[in-house]
Amino acid sequence: MQVPNQHRQHFIGGAWRDPVAGRYRPAKSPGTGDTIGEVAEGERQDAALAIEAAKSGHEALSQMTRWQRADLCHRVADSIETQKDYLAYILALEQGKPLKSEAYGEIEAAATGFREAAELFKFMNGDFIPAETPGKRVISFRVPRGIYAVVTPWNFPINIPVEYLAPCLAAGNAVVWAPAPTTSLCASALMQCIADAGVPDGAVNLVHGPGAVVGDELVVNPDTHGIGFTGSPVTGAKIAQRGAGKPMLLELGGNGPVIVLDDADIERAARAAADGAFINAGQVCAATGRVLCTRTTYDELAQRITAAAQELVLGDPLQPATTVGPLNNHAVIEKVEAHVADGLARGGTLLAGGCRKPELGSDLYYAPTVMADLGEDADLNRAETFGPVAPIIVCRDEEEILRVANAAGHGLAAGVFSRDLAKAFRFAERVGAGLVNINGPSHYWELHIPFGGAPGKQSGLGRLGGRHTLHAVTEIKTISYDLG
Repeated sequence: MQVPNQHRQHFIGGAWRDPVAGRYRPAKSPGTGDTIGEVAEGERQDAALAIEAAKSGHEALSQMTRWQRADLCHRVADSIETQKDYLAYILALEQGKPLKSEAYGEIEAAATGFREAAELFKFMNGDFIPAETPGKRVISFRVPRGIYAVVTPWNFPINIPVEYLAPCLAAGNAVVWAPAPTTSLCASALMQCIADAGVPDGAVNLVHGPGAVVGDELVVNPDTHGIGFTGSPVTGAKIAQRGAGKPMLLELGGNGPVIVLDDADIERAARAAADGAFINAGQVCAATGRVLCTRTTYDELAQRITAAAQELVLGDPLQPATTVGPLNNHAVIEKVEAHVADGLARGGTLLAGGCRKPELGSDLYYAPTVMADLGEDADLNRAETFGPVAPIIVCRDEEEILRVANAAGHGLAAGVFSRDLAKAFRFAERVGAGLVNINGPSHYWELHIPFGGAPGKQSGLGRLGGRHTLHAVTEIKTISYDLG
């Protein structure tokens, strides 16, 4: 398949537009290093123009009934499904995830996201509130906030935007969206699906460009009324400061522990840990960040995870046999290398991988890696690696497992494996993570399930997922009336 229309502009006020400064930058494929298109390089003025256009978009959406906006969301889902082959292709080409095993699944999830938001908000009720004053009646209901600034990452460049765009549209918010620069072609392809569905002009606007410029303008501009962001804790902290006072929904990543208790089904735990470490080349916020066990289970667990890593097919994401593609960009592969080097310097042992594979087509391929003999001071334990690495940390006992799990600064998702359900639940309640999966991988999630970080951790603010996102992008309006 050839990529059509490789010249990508902004989408502002219902039309594709050149950037104000007239500058474009190349889009490259991580699998080959080849230039596959050119994308508008936006500035603050482009973002400001999009925010101005969003005002009329919000007005148009606010005049629509919930049923009309639901129909609009379903039309977007129809458009995504119609274009699924192209969307999956451009996703594999520009992001790097395997076409057959992963890209199509992301496209299906995106269509589902629009359909779920449509139906959930359509039937989201308000309240009839009893009043102490005789003759008074009080009702409350949810209304849109206005214009949402949405800034999204490159690891799931189709579906993560949908987690914000679909609820905003269903609820009546206009959106100005700044996607990650390295997956701008993916963002443009999704934007075309939204435009083809007939959204009102200005209802969804797409502005390409550096996050520190375009994204920052969206965050600080007084004419945006809410912020949605998925990305790193460092950037999230900056956004929280720059957008202080605005409602925010921030999903900021994790370093999910997969906890294997002594009575666990080791085969099941190893399979889940490997799946979570290597899916999307480890570029998942709820990935298996580290595997925690005792010496009792270590030998079998390490052997099975290593075998799983060695069975994977690293290669061209467009080839059907590929199960792991390249990393998306040089910053992430350099961090992976730094974390692995730190682990080796601290006495860690490589059981698999641990190197780039440039012979596969570019210098962004990194072999699925398993590392053992790590202490809790290793970067692989303390920080989010965001690459295809499964670090195994042996603890003295199960209480130390819990302490090590909770000592890290992230608290997004975790997995706990045990045949004793009562013990597993006790562990799950004590693990500092917003989502804990018992006898399942740390990255298990469905679109309607609440997803976000634990208190006191660096994994974000608020909850994504179903009605929880809809609550976040709306506010309660209360009206009283007097019967006389």
